[in-house]
Amino acid sequence: MTNVPTLGPNVPHRGNALTHGLAVFAMRLTGWRFEGTLPDRAKFVMIVAPHTSNWDFLVGVMAMFALGIRGTFLGKHTLFAWPFGIAMRWLGGVPVNRSSAHDVVRQTIEYFEQRDQMILALSPEGTRKKLPAWRTGFYHVARGAGVPIVPVAFDFPNGVITLFPEFHTTGDQAADFTALAAHFEARMAKRPELY
Repeated sequence: MTNVPTLGPNVPHRGNALTHGLAVFAMRLTGWRFEGTLPDRAKFVMIVAPHTSNWDFLVGVMAMFALGIRGTFLGKHTLFAWPFGIAMRWLGGVPVNRSSAHDVVRQTIEYFEQRDQMILALSPEGTRKKLPAWRTGFYHVARGAGVPIVPVAFDFPNGVITLFPEFHTTGDQAADFTALAAHFEARMAKRPELY
């Protein structure tokens, strides 16, 4: 059973009965289900992990339409060239030039400030490759925009998308990263050796 949680009125919505129905059907067909709920907030950063495969994006799109949320994600500007850029923007993508990480954080905070509603969905790893530690951009965006972080785990072996309670940053980055990372395990990943 898919157990799609009901969204509160403040959460950015998207889609219609058809897109919702198709996404829920796809989840049932592929064996995915939800656990947990999303906070009834207009703005937050959603970190999705582990990120080790291109399949993560497809599961994420399926989950987005099943939930009916309007998510925003950042992507390399090269992914937005014609004709794929049309679909990427429709899905909520925003092209960024990652030549300067500081500029991306500043631009993303400004993006939050300019909108009444925004869910920024991203991977804390920022790549499918194995890294010794998470990147810090998502954390600085959440702090700078004054929004909570909602951890979401994709558990491939069990087909579970877990929506954890919102997390408010404290300014102690090391402690906050430890608390957030506790939600994720390598065994959940599509390719555990890369997490």
